[in-house]
Amino acid sequence: MKLQVVKLDGTVSGDIELNDSVFGVEPKTECMADVVRWQLARRQAGTHAVKGRSDINRTGKKLFRQKGTGNARHGARTANIFVGGGIVFGPTPRSHAFKINKKVRALALKTLLSLKVNEKKLIICEDLKSIDGKTKTLKDSLAKMNLTSALFIDSAVEEGFAKACSNLYKIDVLPVAGLNVYDGLSHDAIVLTKSAVASIQERLG
Repeated sequence: MKLQVVKLDGTVSGDIELNDSVFGVEPKTECMADVVRWQLARRQAGTHAVKGRSDINRTGKKLFRQKGTGNARHGARTANIFVGGGIVFGPTPRSHAFKINKKVRALALKTLLSLKVNEKKLIICEDLKSIDGKTKTLKDSLAKMNLTSALFIDSAVEEGFAKACSNLYKIDVLPVAGLNVYDGLSHDAIVLTKSAVASIQERLG
C-alpha cells in the first residue's frame, strides 16, 4: 500500500510504499488485549505486604495457664484472632509479570499499526529535525497537521523535538525500539518518520 509523506509544516513531500505484512494485516484485537495486560502487569511494583505472625512485635509470653480458666488455649498475643495480631495469608512482595510469546507481541504491534492505517490515523513524516526545541514551534506544526493527540516514532529521537514535546499534553515521542501497544492505543494518531518505517518493517516484516 502507499501513503503520503508529509513534512511538519503539513505539506506533502511524496509517497512511501508500506509492507502489507506489517501495515495491512487482519486485526487481532485479542492479541492487543493480551499485550496490554502484559505491559501493565510488568509495571506493577509488587511491593504490597502485611505483617505475619512472626513479624509482630508483641510479647511471646503465654496469656494464661493451659487449663482451668475456661478460656481457649493460647500461646501468644501475636495470633491472628487477636487485635494487633498477625495477618494470615496476606499479600507478600512478588512480581506480577507473566510470559507472553514474541510472536503474539509482534502480531499485536502489526494489528495496532494496521488499525491506525484503516482509521487514517497513521501519518508518515519526512523527519523531526525542523523543531528547534521550542514548544510553540511544535504546537504550530501540530495545528497545521490537525493533531491534538499523537505518538511520534523516530529511529533516533532528536533532542530538540523531545524537549518540545515534554510540555504538550498527549504529545509524546519514542524511539523505534520503544514502540508499544499501550502507548499506541493511548494516543489518537501515530506519526512515523521514514527512517522509523524502514526500521519497523525490518523488525516485523
